[in-house]
Amino acid sequence: MPFRIGQGYDIHQMEEGRAFWLGGIQIPHTHGAKGHSDADVVCHSLCDALLGAAGLRNIGYYFSDKDPQWKGVDSKILLVKSLQMVRDEGYEVGNVDVTIVLQLPKLNPHIEDMKNCLAGVMKVETAQISIKATTSEHMGFVGREEGILALAVALIYKKAQ
Repeated sequence: MPFRIGQGYDIHQMEEGRAFWLGGIQIPHTHGAKGHSDADVVCHSLCDALLGAAGLRNIGYYFSDKDPQWKGVDSKILLVKSLQMVRDEGYEVGNVDVTIVLQLPKLNPHIEDMKNCLAGVMKVETAQISIKATTSEHMGFVGREEGILALAVALIYKKAQ
């Protein structure tokens, strides 16, 4: 079968005074995602979607939050390494689709910059990347601005030999 689909999910607490990295870019905000790495939920969910599509487990299997070498790492590096594993299996990216759930800040002004950044990192066209943002209508931990989550789907295909 030449096509494979994977899904990814990531969630982090938001913390005042932290840098806020999302989709490979820094977003101006009073809070940032808290995590072992830079806590970029877009990159993390993409790693899981791509790895899952190729049957290669998940981001935590390769880049454990117990491993000090990944402390504070730029998540774009994790995405590059994950994508290399997928490509080593003979697959290429068809497209990816990410949904970010966050109450504030509003992300619409940053989506094109995220797409451009990720296209460069992933070595794909921007048309192969979809990023959408929504709120949780003030419900739950996202609505209370305590956290952020991202969901991703990736379509990969086997390259012709």
